[in-house]
Amino acid sequence: MESPASKSRRPTRRFWGWGAEQDTLFPPEEAAVAEAVAAHGAAPAGPVPRVEEFALPPPRVAPPAALAAMFSATPLDRLNHAGGKSYADLARMWLRQAPHVPDWVAYPADEAAIVAILEWVSGAGVAVVPYGGGSSVVGGVAPPAHGFAASVSLDMERFSRVVEVDRVSRGALIEGGAYGPDIEAQLRPLGLTLRHFPQSFAYSTLGGWIATRAGGHFATLATHIDDFVESTRMVTPAGTVQTRRLPGSGAGPAPDRLVLGSEGAFGVVTSAWMRLQDRPRFRAGGTFRFDTMESACAALRGLAQSGLYPSNARLLDAAEVAFARVGDRVSPTLIVAFENAQHPVTDWMTPAAEIVADCGGIALAEQGGVRAADAWRMTFLRMPYYRDLLVGAGVIVDTFESAVTWDRFPAFYDGVRLAVADAIRRATGRAAVISCRITHVYPDGPAPYFSYSVFGPDGGLASALAAWREIKAACNAAVVDFGGTITHHHAVGRDHRSGYDIEVPALMRSALADVKRRFDPAGVMNPGVLVG
Repeated sequence: MESPASKSRRPTRRFWGWGAEQDTLFPPEEAAVAEAVAAHGAAPAGPVPRVEEFALPPPRVAPPAALAAMFSATPLDRLNHAGGKSYADLARMWLRQAPHVPDWVAYPADEAAIVAILEWVSGAGVAVVPYGGGSSVVGGVAPPAHGFAASVSLDMERFSRVVEVDRVSRGALIEGGAYGPDIEAQLRPLGLTLRHFPQSFAYSTLGGWIATRAGGHFATLATHIDDFVESTRMVTPAGTVQTRRLPGSGAGPAPDRLVLGSEGAFGVVTSAWMRLQDRPRFRAGGTFRFDTMESACAALRGLAQSGLYPSNARLLDAAEVAFARVGDRVSPTLIVAFENAQHPVTDWMTPAAEIVADCGGIALAEQGGVRAADAWRMTFLRMPYYRDLLVGAGVIVDTFESAVTWDRFPAFYDGVRLAVADAIRRATGRAAVISCRITHVYPDGPAPYFSYSVFGPDGGLASALAAWREIKAACNAAVVDFGGTITHHHAVGRDHRSGYDIEVPALMRSALADVKRRFDPAGVMNPGVLVG
């Protein structure tokens, strides 16, 4: 019988890395990866993993005959749904180890099919994990290791339409399985945009953004998907929850807040009414270098508290500009940009440049016709492809992010880097450069995003994975100990549970457990995230 996956409109994804199967690095990128591998003292990655190298157990249960046509158990489908795209997820694939794969992948075509699937799994003790684009980097879509008769990954790829557009109110009803490019392609002819562009934009979905409270590219105002949600529709094992579409309401705790950030623990986000914007036509920006990170942060805080609200206000520390080869590759660098659909924004850039200059910022000229901002953006978007081959070569490559108030940031920035550097040295016996960029800014604080790479302790991928687990625990502890959140926009998943359980009051976590029991009486929805 033909697999439901073979009917997909979407290109086949890499189960062992980022992107689609046919994606390749450009020659300059291959050279950059080779240089990075050599710098770590590693050998280039060997052949990429192949499906035939994995021995998968047969499905433990069979779906009911009435539902069987929408289920697939092909090895490629199961491997592609065995996890997300965290370092650990990729390392296991490069090790040719997939200890926990879903027994089945389901491709429902409508809500009635989802209702039927949830009814079956609830009665059969089968875990179900909602799956959008599979771009989780925090263990958010992994099937449970034990405690269930089987597991099903519920893929939402057939829910990819912009169903309705309200041009008057600038809203759209969009299905939960729509990838970022799906959404923008359907809105562009109308001159509209959702204007939510996470790094995973090409391979993540609206439902996934909502379920994980995803952050987008823009630095101020509408930074999270929360800011765009008018109403949501979620199918749970206990019934369907449809919130009312309103621009705002004071009618008690907002029901949508139980959907936003729920990570599939309560149900499946099938659609949402989203606020739209006219597509920007006017842009202005500049890039500035600073002598110190302290002066750069002063300029960034000035911008955040000025009421100017730049669309981009991204600060890269000295280690980050060296890694990304931006600007002079030495100095902390601030990228500032404005955009608007209705009127020119040069009048906004002028006072922003004055704030920056008052703090010692010096404007950078274009180098070889390439703006520093463009060079960094390209590195940012292509980094997941670089990472694939670095992981295969035994290099631990990871990121973690947080948010903290401005008064705590200096101690946070220094303390987190020192704590993580110590953890890396203990776990690997090696020193690592830890870089930081500030991705989002608020009047009361920044969202720092840290990156590091280091060769494993003995050059083997298995020991690198073990070392990563130790380092990850230290990262979680450091951001919480120094007063930050465990995650600004990567969600909790399973990898951030230690920090989440500290950050969220115990009584609130107990209340959420009660909510889960009401929506999901059998406890089959994405077990292990947020609750239980």
